[in-house]
Amino acid sequence: MAQLKAKELVNLTSDELKEKFEGLKKELFSLRLQAKFGKLEKYSSVQMTKKAIARVQTVLRQKETT
Repeated sequence: MAQLKAKELVNLTSDELKEKFEGLKKELFSLRLQAKFGKLEKYSSVQMTKKAIARVQTVLRQKETT
């Protein structure tokens, strides 16, 4: 997964951001399962996904308040 930039996320609509959020949550769940069973090769991908989720949530919150 490529790192998401906040500048790129600002240009998306709220619906697109919500879709991206749901996809990232599913990906994080999958990564956690892989880590649990020892199948995950790159443990940093869990942390990167968490940060991407936080970025999406931040941009969504900014759009809601403005």
